Amino acid sequence: MKEVKMTIDRGFVTAPVDERIFGSFIEHLGRAVYGGIYQPDHVCADEDGFRTDVMELVRELQVPVIRYPGGNFVSNFFWEDSVGPLENRKPRLDLAWRCLEPNTFGLGEFARWTEKVDARMMMAVNLGTRGIADACNLLEYCNHPSGTKYSDLRRKHGVEKPYDIKLWCLGNEMDGEWQLGKKTMDEYGRISQETAKAMKLIDPSIELVSCGSSHKDMPTFPQWEATTLEYNYDYVDYISLHQYYGNLNDDSADFLAQSDDMEEFIRTVISVCDFVKAKKRSRKQICLSFDEWNVWYHSKKEEEDIIQNHPWQTAPALLEDHYNFEDALLVGLMMITLLKHADRVKIACLAQLVNVIAPIMTDASGGAWRQTIYYPFLHASRYGRGMVLQTPMDSPSHETSGHGLVKDLVSVAVYNPEKEELTVFAVNRNLEEDHLLKMDLRSFEGYRLIEKLELVSDDLKAENTPFGENVRPLVSRNVKEDNGYAQTVLKKASWNVIRFGRQNL
Repeated sequence: MKEVKMTIDRGFVTAPVDERIFGSFIEHLGRAVYGGIYQPDHVCADEDGFRTDVMELVRELQVPVIRYPGGNFVSNFFWEDSVGPLENRKPRLDLAWRCLEPNTFGLGEFARWTEKVDARMMMAVNLGTRGIADACNLLEYCNHPSGTKYSDLRRKHGVEKPYDIKLWCLGNEMDGEWQLGKKTMDEYGRISQETAKAMKLIDPSIELVSCGSSHKDMPTFPQWEATTLEYNYDYVDYISLHQYYGNLNDDSADFLAQSDDMEEFIRTVISVCDFVKAKKRSRKQICLSFDEWNVWYHSKKEEEDIIQNHPWQTAPALLEDHYNFEDALLVGLMMITLLKHADRVKIACLAQLVNVIAPIMTDASGGAWRQTIYYPFLHASRYGRGMVLQTPMDSPSHETSGHGLVKDLVSVAVYNPEKEELTVFAVNRNLEEDHLLKMDLRSFEGYRLIEKLELVSDDLKAENTPFGENVRPLVSRNVKEDNGYAQTVLKKASWNVIRFGRQNL
């Protein structure tokens, strides 16, 4: 068995973790809203029509911020249709997903739902088919106290206090051919600049996210970031990144290497942001909002069939990927990658939260259940808050078909000084060999093992179902401690959470 050494010293801090890195996303898409978080006729529905079984699972994840209402949906979103008395709301064609949007769930309902699950809203404005004026009207409706047309309209709708939404996305994936109102780099640069300028006149306390490239393989990446930031750098606070991965070639070793692509993506966007900063002689630093990330490939054929051949349904089963064990490993690897860049990645949204490429699934007449990817995200959200530490490690490597030589072990350590806890997250993505991890913990005198959690399976394709969890974390006993050192076996193809805490003598 190969030995891997890791040194963990509390003095070598990368950055504090912004809790919004554990955010998620709800779009008006498929069964995310209707039949997901909102189902008034379900046995578990509360007085607002919200499924309490879903809310319980969302609360368990401790998601601090949730992006809404899109996604592609937002580029044809008429927010006025989604507010006010239900009897006055009219259905509208959703051109993004070729569905029928009933508008029985909207801004007000989402605000109540996020409050019930202890989260905050991350709101997106339509810069596809609409523009500056509508973004300003929506902000006025949400955040202005009273005495104006749209703030008084909110009060007329029964909401006296402002929603006070602090985080706003300036459109969505505006470089994509699939996007309604697609923009060139200069067009988006100008409209985002002027929209941001106007919105911050209304409420200077808000933070704004500029659209970055839709993914790292876009032909205009990273010139899109460089050009658009030339326009809006002085007015925005973050730039977005979106990335999904899949295993269409059924090559598991190379699939698990794709988190290295995510690493490269982040580093490239940081370098572009800093290039524009230098060019502008600015002291302001733009940080990153990785507000769409996940595995997405299982449901592509079904999605295309419904959109092309069965349009204008209400809440069809779109993007309902059923995740397996190797998907959970990659989600863990991606979460580690985000944490390692906590100095610049301040917001991240697992896309999405319920039913649509999601950790939580529902049955229309039954219960809600956890997919395999639920657990790495849960562990990171619960134990990944604090300070990310630099952790030198001499991992061995293995060869992959598309990524060449990649490291077997990928890990990050997070120190929470308030709770006096240290957590090591580690994935062994070698599919053939276990490794012995030796940790130097002498900087954490008096700390002892709390627990080690493992996500392991003999079957990379194992899935969870409504009837049982084939993939769930187990408590492991294979950690040895000795005078400031600890060692444990990281099994082949495994997600590991190793927690230490100060012992009260």
